[in-house]
Amino acid sequence: MEIIVVGILVLACWVAYSVHASKVRRDKLMQKYGDAEVVDKIIRRMFWQGQTSGQLLDSLGQPLDTDERVLKTKTKETWKYNKVGKNRFALRIILENDIVVGWDQK
Repeated sequence: MEIIVVGILVLACWVAYSVHASKVRRDKLMQKYGDAEVVDKIIRRMFWQGQTSGQLLDSLGQPLDTDERVLKTKTKETWKYNKVGKNRFALRIILENDIVVGWDQK
């Protein structure tokens, strides 16, 4: 009986902490971006065309690997997520001058 009570208390504490952490993260993102629609997308771990590299970092975190090509008029980067094999990734997001322009998702 005591173990069940302790388990319920631990679960309640974990839920309360999770709710608090989510609210703190949302508040920080609102201060940073000032746009509720952008913040909602970031919290849902979405990515979209026109998204900045900073927003992508806040949404998906650091990529596992990157490729960069510097051209005369722009810089092209590929951010790689969800490794599925040696140099194989389920998600590759393409950025030009730090703006998402496309992706390849498998």
